[in-house]
Amino acid sequence: MLQVTEYGVYCSRGDFYIDPWGAVDRAIITHAHSDHAHAGSKGYLTAQAGQGLLRARLGPDAAIEAYPYGESVSLNGVQVSLHPAGHVLGSAQVRLENRGEVWVVSGDYKLEPDSTCAAFEPLPCHTFLTESTFGLPIYRWKPQAQVFEQINAWWRANQEKGKASLLFAYALGKAQRVLAGVDSSIGPIYTHGAVEKMTQTYRDAGVSLAETIHVAAAGAPDWSRALILAPPSANGTPWVRRFGAVSTGFVSGWMRIRGARRRRSLDRGFVLSDHADWPGLLSAVDSTGASSIWVTHGYRSALVRWLSEKGLAAQAVETRFDGEQDEAGEEAVD
Repeated sequence: MLQVTEYGVYCSRGDFYIDPWGAVDRAIITHAHSDHAHAGSKGYLTAQAGQGLLRARLGPDAAIEAYPYGESVSLNGVQVSLHPAGHVLGSAQVRLENRGEVWVVSGDYKLEPDSTCAAFEPLPCHTFLTESTFGLPIYRWKPQAQVFEQINAWWRANQEKGKASLLFAYALGKAQRVLAGVDSSIGPIYTHGAVEKMTQTYRDAGVSLAETIHVAAAGAPDWSRALILAPPSANGTPWVRRFGAVSTGFVSGWMRIRGARRRRSLDRGFVLSDHADWPGLLSAVDSTGASSIWVTHGYRSALVRWLSEKGLAAQAVETRFDGEQDEAGEEAVD
């Protein structure tokens, strides 16, 4: 039902692309991160819960159709429905059914629930397209509550030292997850403009988050009590200088690898990802009951080998956006 073309994953029966790599006539978008949503297509279809984020990404003139999770629409005879992926607000898996055949394209996903987005929904299918951003056995996440306690303790310790706590987190998804999980009674929380923009979109969608103050509107506060959320791209820029003495941290699944924090000249790394870890990937694949697995994004070969040894028909699918690299942009894959 699907094939990989120069523009990405294409459904010839329905004449549409899923997360195309460039401008096409019809694009189904799993979520609004920049490696999945590109401007210029004639028409877009996405989950209703993520419409605001996609609009913020693509601009006011983009032709966007949005559907509730689970509602089916026919595209040239192919029944298409969107289902929660648990990655970020509005993230979706794309279920395709035609002639008794069911395919599911997962997009990006995680299995651990959090309050900022709908939880991952297992979907029985014949063929499952899974990401593998963290597709190595070394990637195993601790419960998110433990990570938030680590962040809280770091913030308190910095206050005692008279230092601002500057925490880098991807502007769409990760920053809002932090705002939903940290103890906001510790002190004031300030945001970089990129974080504040996406945070407001989450609030507009009804997601409850800690109160924040945009740094640009803050005046001259006592930064030593503050937690400041900024995208990774702000690290090392003149924007940081205004805070005086700071301790820096980064929230990412990439912090699981020794040396990742040191390469970025950070004081702390907190291992928290919006992608499935190795056990999560295996669990998600198993939950679908699929006999055919396409593996894309990230460490494809290791996951393909493991699935093949278990008797599944697994194959790697090339992509222009590869989760193997520790991306630095605020819109990166994690």
